[in-house]
Amino acid sequence: MTSPTTQQPPGRIVRKAVLPADGDSILEIFSAAKAIMRAAGNASQWSDGYPSLEVVRSDIEKGGAFVVADNGLIVAYFAFLPSPEPTYAEIECGQWLDDVLPYHVVHRIASVPEAHGIFRSVIDFCFRHDRNIRIDTHRDNHIMQHVILRHGFTYCGIIHLANGDERLAYQRIDT
Repeated sequence: MTSPTTQQPPGRIVRKAVLPADGDSILEIFSAAKAIMRAAGNASQWSDGYPSLEVVRSDIEKGGAFVVADNGLIVAYFAFLPSPEPTYAEIECGQWLDDVLPYHVVHRIASVPEAHGIFRSVIDFCFRHDRNIRIDTHRDNHIMQHVILRHGFTYCGIIHLANGDERLAYQRIDT
């Protein structure tokens, strides 16, 4: 499924995250995203201090930490990392759409509630850089499951994080 590139809202940019300059804003975004998840009934995802600035620092070291800014104000964070993703090596109750081509993974999408169209902005950015994208989310994150499917991803099965927690896995390959 190929989707046309959509116009970003005026004043919206996606850029590499920088520490320490963006650190406070990113932590505020994570906090806001956790509040949204909790209010929607997702009580267990992103607990025990995760994600932290150490995680962001690791994303930066891998070249895959990004922020979305509206008129200079940081409103979202996400990681966009190249394959392989170790936790995607095995998938249960399904299969990847393609398990040969290189891919990128989108992790840790988080935004403030006042910002709209963030997922579209993130996905448009990602598909400008790779045509094969994978993403996963928590079983209780119904909001994320909805937007993932609405943006043309296919449910592929269940993967397990390094700590054993399961996640629902999706993939979209644009031609």
